[in-house]
Amino acid sequence: METLSHTITTSASPKLRLPRNDNVHRRLLRFRHGFSSLNLGTLRSQRSTSGFFKVECSQQSSKNCIDFSDPDWKSKFQQDFERRFNIPHITDTFPDAQSFPSTFCLRMRTPVTEDFAEGYPSDEEWHGYINNNDRVLLKVIHYSSPTSAGAECIDPNCTWVEQWVHRAGPREKIYFKPEEVKAAIVTCGGLCPGLNDVIRQIVITLEIYGVKNIVGIPFGYRGFSDKGLTEMPLSRKVVQNIHLSGGSLLGVSRGGPSVSDIVTSMEERGINMLFVLGGNGTHAGANAIHNECRKRKLKVAVVGVPKTIDNDILLMDKTFGFDTAVEEAQRAINSAYIEAHSAYHGIGVVKLMGRSSGFIAMQSSLASGQVDICLIPEVPFNLHGPHGVLRHLKYLIETKGSAVVCVAEGAGQNLVEKTNATDASGNIVLGDIGVRIQQETKKYFKEIGIPADVKYIDPTYMIRACRANASDGILCTVLGQNAVHGAFAGYSGITVGICNTHYVYFPIPEVISHPREVDPNSRMWHRCLTSTGQPDFI
Repeated sequence: METLSHTITTSASPKLRLPRNDNVHRRLLRFRHGFSSLNLGTLRSQRSTSGFFKVECSQQSSKNCIDFSDPDWKSKFQQDFERRFNIPHITDTFPDAQSFPSTFCLRMRTPVTEDFAEGYPSDEEWHGYINNNDRVLLKVIHYSSPTSAGAECIDPNCTWVEQWVHRAGPREKIYFKPEEVKAAIVTCGGLCPGLNDVIRQIVITLEIYGVKNIVGIPFGYRGFSDKGLTEMPLSRKVVQNIHLSGGSLLGVSRGGPSVSDIVTSMEERGINMLFVLGGNGTHAGANAIHNECRKRKLKVAVVGVPKTIDNDILLMDKTFGFDTAVEEAQRAINSAYIEAHSAYHGIGVVKLMGRSSGFIAMQSSLASGQVDICLIPEVPFNLHGPHGVLRHLKYLIETKGSAVVCVAEGAGQNLVEKTNATDASGNIVLGDIGVRIQQETKKYFKEIGIPADVKYIDPTYMIRACRANASDGILCTVLGQNAVHGAFAGYSGITVGICNTHYVYFPIPEVISHPREVDPNSRMWHRCLTSTGQPDFI
């Protein structure tokens, strides 16, 4: 069994190969929960006389292909979508699993005691439960053309196809008796504002259901195997005020033991509910744990809560910690602006988080109104040349007298020396593009004989360690509650997120196939460009 750091996180569904210069059809066919997210295998795109693509399948993959000339393709697509987004349930493995009346009810007269394990006494039925058939619409914009800004189309005609996902919340029937539950919480990866908020709310909600045995696994997945690390008993008293500080009460780490060893440890400890807080790699591990539990016929609920400060999880409006990161980044950007504005020919360079997605840099630049150049991984750029960043900096110095550059850490990796190193999670160690820009800027202005005062700010670890702001605090609270509701409802191998302002459950494989990225043709990126006034740097 592979270790978690090598758990496969890429989708089994390859993306379509498109003509490199055909931007319209690249936007049409990119991964947007259209046919490229289906298991289509190898596709060939041929331009028909009408100007649209006729999609054909190779013989090896004809079984799972969609032919848009088929009058029933829409219904077939919806059927496949429903199949992929059907969330795993305990009854898939245990068809005879018994359900019980929910012990979660907010219209109650008596605190949680074992006397009311079968439900709380009430004068009338409580109507606060979610029906298992409730759904939330995944996409709400009907694009009329693939050339529309940010268009996310399934077929060349941008046919409207309803795509529904499962609504999150408490169910009327539960599949675990609270007195028989041992719940464990684990936080993996790097720090992120809001971790303690989620931990706190999971514990509080578990206690409302009646769970008494709640533990925290220290330092990520490593805590399952390291004999020197003991699980931490958790209760409302323990977690009451942990949200008032940043970091993680349980500690974090990357990598860990094999999936088999983790599940064996869970068996030995008697854990039958596992709440996993982490990003794409952590969720891949959670899904592997879920599959191993099913393989061993263990009645265990594994539920993820997506934690990525980069906001790079697919399908979700945002992930917790992102709003706080954007807010805290304002301090760094404002400091860079003051330094640049106060100096003769001052240039401030700020590097923000974003390995493969530039959401923090984009939104922080948009929020500040002080950024002249925003550089993100999704949009290539040149430093040198007539259209390069440095030439534009010269223009800004000549016209404004100062400039501020905001760059995401994963931007311009073709311009820095590759390290060929990986961290414990298997992520490539990035070259420092911020330092590179600082050095090249100093060198450029020296060569052209113009004095420039270049200041570089990297607030990464200051931002990661912050306490969650009010917006993230609310998001974390609801995510934590819904994670517990999902586990008690018998779902496993799921993650909870916010979609079109509503909270939903997703099957884990659908959100970890690849990182969510900024669409260079999206309205939000266009708004950022309007704010900065920057040109293309190619």
